[in-house]
Amino acid sequence: MPSHAALLYSTKPLRKILLLSSLMAGLVACSGDNSENAGEGGGGGGQPAPEVIVETAETTDVQVRQDYAGRARGAREVEVRARVQGILEERLYREGQIVSEGDSLFRIDPKPSEAALQGARAQRQVAEADLRQAEREWNRISSLYERNAVSERDRDSARSALELAQANLAVAEAGVTEAELNVGYTDVRAPANGVTSLEDLPEGSLIDQGTLLTTIVQQNPVHVRFALPENDAAIQRTAREAMTDAASAKDVDATLIMANGELYDRTGKVDFTASTLDPRTGTVSARAVFPNPDNQIIPGQFVRVRVQLQNLESVVTVPEKAVTEGAEGPRVFVLDDDSTARARPVRLGPVVDGRQVILEGLEVDETFITSGLVNLSDGAEVKARDEGEEAK
Repeated sequence: MPSHAALLYSTKPLRKILLLSSLMAGLVACSGDNSENAGEGGGGGGQPAPEVIVETAETTDVQVRQDYAGRARGAREVEVRARVQGILEERLYREGQIVSEGDSLFRIDPKPSEAALQGARAQRQVAEADLRQAEREWNRISSLYERNAVSERDRDSARSALELAQANLAVAEAGVTEAELNVGYTDVRAPANGVTSLEDLPEGSLIDQGTLLTTIVQQNPVHVRFALPENDAAIQRTAREAMTDAASAKDVDATLIMANGELYDRTGKVDFTASTLDPRTGTVSARAVFPNPDNQIIPGQFVRVRVQLQNLESVVTVPEKAVTEGAEGPRVFVLDDDSTARARPVRLGPVVDGRQVILEGLEVDETFITSGLVNLSDGAEVKARDEGEEAK
């Protein structure tokens, strides 16, 4: 039989084995508890739910507007030309002055025209004398013809002489009228209200009929010409209706933005769009008319025209960043009651003041995600908070 000492020696390895087994069992138990706790706290392999910012969909009325670059021009640019030949005696206005219709601008030497008028009046007197003589001759011949004292040929000759004298008097009357007009044309008057330009010829110049003397630019109202893109069909159609039927057409309002960025305080109207497309630029020429009683708008000035293209009533709008692009096109992430993000395809309208109009796909009072969309997938569980709410 083995001794007691030998027995104690043999049991030591067994105790070590039992102790190691107990330690291993405890580690396994602790590992299981930690796994369960992790599963309870975060799901998805221990990752917390991403935090997103949400907003509730509401309806509003939207005015769709667009700005276009344009250039101001006078409503009328009238060339003032000489209507008679002569010496330009005097300029009666200050260059750049605002003139009214009928104001005297130039005086051409009237003496030649006055002399021509005297000659025309003398010709009229001759024609009147010839007519009186022809009338007396006709009265005498017609009386003799009734008594068979002259032939029918003599009577016809007297009749023809009377008719010729009447025609000559009419020609003389026309000559006097023309000469009177020419005398009046020596006083060159403004044909319209506006601002005068520089004179083209100085005093003392010999001018011919039709010579350009100056130009008058009518500044009230003022026209602004701009170009519409091909796809802005709504404003083109409305403006054409305004041209064809002013009584029933709906006006297209326009706002002017000055070169310094300030808004002009008077509203204009778009009254013209061209019927053809410019193939070089792909645009359609258009015109807006603005009142300019104080001459604040200067012809030739570069400005911008803001046109109201459309009125949308009771539409949903979202921030532009809330719209993402998916496989089926634009989409918005909507939040379900169980805090799950769902991708919703939408049909987009225009962007107005930084917000995207949603025509279809998003209903009133639905909650949609505006921020935290990076790597967000359909069906993902999220933690939502409103804009301005502090993160927890």
